[in-house]
Amino acid sequence: MNALTIVGGVYHESCVWPGWDHLYGSGGRAAAAAASHVGSIALHSYAPKETATAFAPYAAMYGFTFDCVDADQTISFDYVHTLSIPQVNPPPVRIRSHPPIVVQADVVLRFGMMEGTAVVTAERCVYDPQSAFAPEKFAANGSSTAHLAIVGNRGEIAAMGGDPDQTAAARNLLRAGAEVVIIKSGPLGAVVVQASGVNEVPAYQTNRVWKLGSGDVFAALFAARWGVHGDPVTEAARLASKAVAEYAESMSLPVPTEQELRTANRPEAKALAGRVYIAGPFFTLAQRWLVDEARRCLREMGLDVLSPLHDIGLGPGSVVAPADLAGLQGCEVVFALVDGIDSGTIFEIGYARARGMPVYALAQNTSDQDLKMIEGSGCKVFDDFVTAIHHCAWRA
Repeated sequence: MNALTIVGGVYHESCVWPGWDHLYGSGGRAAAAAASHVGSIALHSYAPKETATAFAPYAAMYGFTFDCVDADQTISFDYVHTLSIPQVNPPPVRIRSHPPIVVQADVVLRFGMMEGTAVVTAERCVYDPQSAFAPEKFAANGSSTAHLAIVGNRGEIAAMGGDPDQTAAARNLLRAGAEVVIIKSGPLGAVVVQASGVNEVPAYQTNRVWKLGSGDVFAALFAARWGVHGDPVTEAARLASKAVAEYAESMSLPVPTEQELRTANRPEAKALAGRVYIAGPFFTLAQRWLVDEARRCLREMGLDVLSPLHDIGLGPGSVVAPADLAGLQGCEVVFALVDGIDSGTIFEIGYARARGMPVYALAQNTSDQDLKMIEGSGCKVFDDFVTAIHHCAWRA
């Protein structure tokens, strides 16, 4: 049967850059994403009446049914950018727990939810726990399935599998009953772990990178292709990764059809390597915040990062400048924060280009005249923080 049942949260989401203000959540986004791959989709969730009413046009537009358990709180996730740590309202400790949602269907995509849990009985189930701190094990609430696929990020898989080595943790989950475990690895794609072996699925490069909900899209397309259509595991994961790229580029749903995904021609992301030097001013609160964010995001992608602010510190020019340049010489790529046209940053960019080093620059409020030498010398310039971070990681 060409049908998929999804149980997951429907939440309000906002983002400052790029601007975003919608009702989706993992459940809503997954249902919208899979609409071009599955004939019939049923979404089950928690929602107060006003949220259910506001979400009804989304369900009608994408053509899925929406059944919700009445809740008394609208939950929102507010982002500065799509790699930022969201502010959750109400705070998680104040979100009230509700009775479980009980679902029985042939193929189910189950997400972890903030208001409660889903007890699932299915022939095939894809489970995305959606919690890096205390992910619930699939069968802990009484759920059962003949064929279980667990999809999670590196932290979730390590926590569920009880081992800091994600592949070892995935094998522990296989021994506990999962048929396949997929470790989402951000800009590197995903790792597919089965009893028969381990396979890597690449990420695909895009000109723009919209990350909010990309993991939901991956889980949705994997559930559609492996769960509903019976595609081989690695092929289903590859199509899911391609779907994420199309979503990241366009910010739109549903994702392209199977045929469109198979013929999409995007370069595969390269392995991350080399040390990144962060060039940027840090003399105001806003500048300091941006340097901190760049360092955090690059490090969370697994990159080795040298930040003069954090690793060298303040001091007179006779001390700091030689140390900064020595650090720059030990790096392979520069991530530059250009707004404000700080003289030290511009000097570091020129020094790096003279040495043949690639430079990826963020410039959101800089004139074309001020960017002339930067762009003309071969630097890659972006007006979106998350896109700049990813292109630096990919060496795109």
